[in-house]
Amino acid sequence: MNKGPFNPFEDRLSRDIRNEMSGGLAVAVETGDGEKLEVTMVKYRQQPLAECYRTYLEDRCRRYEKALTAISTGITDPIHRGLILWDLGLFFEVHEVLEHAWYTAQGAMKLTLQALIRAAGVYIKREYGYYDSAARIAEKAVPVLEENRELLAKYFQPEKLISVLAASEVPAPQLLNTDTRDTSRIFAMKKL
Repeated sequence: MNKGPFNPFEDRLSRDIRNEMSGGLAVAVETGDGEKLEVTMVKYRQQPLAECYRTYLEDRCRRYEKALTAISTGITDPIHRGLILWDLGLFFEVHEVLEHAWYTAQGAMKLTLQALIRAAGVYIKREYGYYDSAARIAEKAVPVLEENRELLAKYFQPEKLISVLAASEVPAPQLLNTDTRDTSRIFAMKKL
């Protein structure tokens, strides 16, 4: 059992937990069915995990619950869903959810989704200290975000994101004007 820090770039169990949890969330966001996510949570809660894994798991469960509650109010737009996840600091999950929409999108929407996925990737890389990689990703995202300001302005003030992507010391901005932190439950998450 690894006792080091949770790091999906360097540790297989970290990567497995992150990927399975985010995959379950993506299904729950898309279908409204949280069964896959629930099964994954139960699976990992039943294992004798080191504290770093358990902390990640429980933190994600709390934030996923908030996200699903907010999204369950009838939000079907993929960018809006992604921004709810963004404001909860769920950047890998932003990538997962927007990628599903990106597959079928076209034109400016496809490019914008890709740029938002890259923007999320910047913060995923920064979280684990990969600043050079994050900077390269930001360089690809910024021009597309700038070109699609009008589309983005329907959701948030694009400058809030564009202005900070190149600055490695600046944390991710909150993008939506709504507060996703104070929401009620969408489904009961079992505690074992």
